[in-house]
Amino acid sequence: MSESSEKPTGPDFTQGVPIGSIPEGGVLAGHVGDDVVIIGRTAEGLSAITGTCSHYGGALADGLRVGDTVHCPLHHACFDLATGRALRAPALSPVDRWKVDERDGKVFITEKLPAPDPAEPTDTPERNIVIIGGGAAGFAAAQRLRDLGFDGRITMISDDPDAPYDRPNVSKDYLAGTAQPEWMPLKDKRFYEENHIDLRVDVTVDHVDGEHCTVTLDSGERLDYDTLLLCTGAEPIRPDGPGFDDSRVFTVRTMQDAQAIIAAIDGGGPVAVLGSSFIGMEVAASLRERKVEVHVIGPEAVPLKRVLGDDVGTMIRALHEAHGVIFHLGRKATGYVDGAVTLDDGSAVEARHVVLGIGVRPRIALAEAAGLDLDNGVLVDATMRTSNEDIYAAGDIARFPGLDDSRQRVEHWVVAERHGQVAAAAMLGFDEIYNEAPFFWSVHYDTSIRYVGHALEWDEIEVLGSIEAKVAEIRYKKAGRELAVATINRDKASLEAAERLANA
Repeated sequence: MSESSEKPTGPDFTQGVPIGSIPEGGVLAGHVGDDVVIIGRTAEGLSAITGTCSHYGGALADGLRVGDTVHCPLHHACFDLATGRALRAPALSPVDRWKVDERDGKVFITEKLPAPDPAEPTDTPERNIVIIGGGAAGFAAAQRLRDLGFDGRITMISDDPDAPYDRPNVSKDYLAGTAQPEWMPLKDKRFYEENHIDLRVDVTVDHVDGEHCTVTLDSGERLDYDTLLLCTGAEPIRPDGPGFDDSRVFTVRTMQDAQAIIAAIDGGGPVAVLGSSFIGMEVAASLRERKVEVHVIGPEAVPLKRVLGDDVGTMIRALHEAHGVIFHLGRKATGYVDGAVTLDDGSAVEARHVVLGIGVRPRIALAEAAGLDLDNGVLVDATMRTSNEDIYAAGDIARFPGLDDSRQRVEHWVVAERHGQVAAAAMLGFDEIYNEAPFFWSVHYDTSIRYVGHALEWDEIEVLGSIEAKVAEIRYKKAGRELAVATINRDKASLEAAERLANA
């Protein structure tokens, strides 16, 4: 799936460009036919790679050059300029390398180079790694294990009936109807076959025995492991109160959830969305794209206030109201009775259907049964290793060391993918830790918000630009220290903030 379909611009590299036009510490964008290509000076000399991100087609030339890598402005994927390798999620596939010829003071690019040789297999053919969870962390770990040369057995167990897919789009483009079902899988069936990944979907794990290194499935089958990765994710919270277990009340976590909502609203609305944070507001935007009447009910006076503050929340509310969303804020839903959501002030909101977006809780039952150390999640070190040296944990359940040495548990897709990649490297003895600023993005109609860092509270907000005009960088600080940055239509500033926070 790509966000870019424009014809490439810039110099035609087949005609040559002066060597001096290639900037130090940056990249020069051009094209070879219809292919966008970027070239930069690296430790290997001049290197050229395809200039569109393999994740969503972002223009890498508009991103950030850091050392011999380039970071995509859309969702912060990172590529090696010399090899084209995708170093950091959410990009999971490399980009092509191009041959660079120098003659007569010019640089010419006319043809692609073969893909780099795969990593040499590690001497571990008898080793057995089991991954529980088929989401971001589990998939990213399995792929990275093979990329790093692991040639032992990989078994991935998922209770989702669908193979790993692009979960952020469940509440965004897929629910809105702008992402087709065939766009959703992260890889096709052939990927798992070629990489010898034993993917088992619609399978539930009943028990993990951390002492004897076994996993028992609900079928009674027992699997032995040498190393286990737990990435069981989180589950939506259902509120207390009558009627919230009704068949007309939906959660929105999986593709199956989204499909059920889409089928239900075929007869029209109104739909009540419970929750005015990111999932709730994304669902509201997606349903409005389908012309369904939407009411948002939330306890906050301003949507998204807890994470983004009053001013950004006010802008988001105005944006949704301009698209027809009706808000009932400062109110708690107490029940769903006779086709209406009852509120704590005695009023009611008519709704044919209800979508829950009030948060999730980590699924830690298996970790608890395995005897792992817990504290609002599974405690891990910077390599994602738990208190049991044979078990790693990643994604929504992992409580990991943050950049300020505090323990954090962050429910972001890219964070989960990076956790999986770090855990895979650590399992194989590579020197890699998670020491990044967490990142996520949220889409509301034509407005995207990118957020880096982690700020549970702050005492100062610095705004560069204009929130009202939707061109802004918002810095959240406490005691003078920058903790997080949100950007609106300042994508490169988001990348710069991520580097600044990680290296503070």
